Amino acid sequence: MSAVPSTRTVARTGLAVLSAAALALSLASPAAAATGARTITDGGVTYNLSLTAPDTAAAAGQNITVTGSGYNPGQGVYVSLCVVDGAQGANKPSPCLGGQDESGTTGASHWVSNQGGGTLPNSSAFGSGGTFSVRIHVKADLGGGNICGDTVECAVVTRADHTDTNDRKYDVHTPIDFV
Repeated sequence: MSAVPSTRTVARTGLAVLSAAALALSLASPAAAATGARTITDGGVTYNLSLTAPDTAAAAGQNITVTGSGYNPGQGVYVSLCVVDGAQGANKPSPCLGGQDESGTTGASHWVSNQGGGTLPNSSAFGSGGTFSVRIHVKADLGGGNICGDTVECAVVTRADHTDTNDRKYDVHTPIDFV
């Protein structure tokens, strides 16, 4: 004959199962995200730029999703992992992982533009409201002795594309740590 569990035992078992499920769900959820934001005025129009990427990545390399909103669809941007020095817009983020990946072989950068984006590898056009969601490859070693978090400070960034490469208004940084 088996004993009927007490109400207290059933409650403890239920609590343990719920706790385990909550822990499993939290471990399975995506990594925390970091968001960079900046408000700029360009041509009399105000843009509220927002850039979101994971706040950690594997040092050996990992593909990540980067999203943005509030961008000017008339000004293309590059999305990449770059060395940053100073506040957003103070200095051009450079060097960047993969350099100018015009052939689309490294996946380390993505060009978002309504003037040709989507016609070349690793490129796309802006969505409505100046939005985008792209995947790029990041890793701690940028080459040339530039190691993120060791010899240089790095961030996932947007910066004005080749049509206005010296324009720092569209620079937005989102810090990332490598583990």
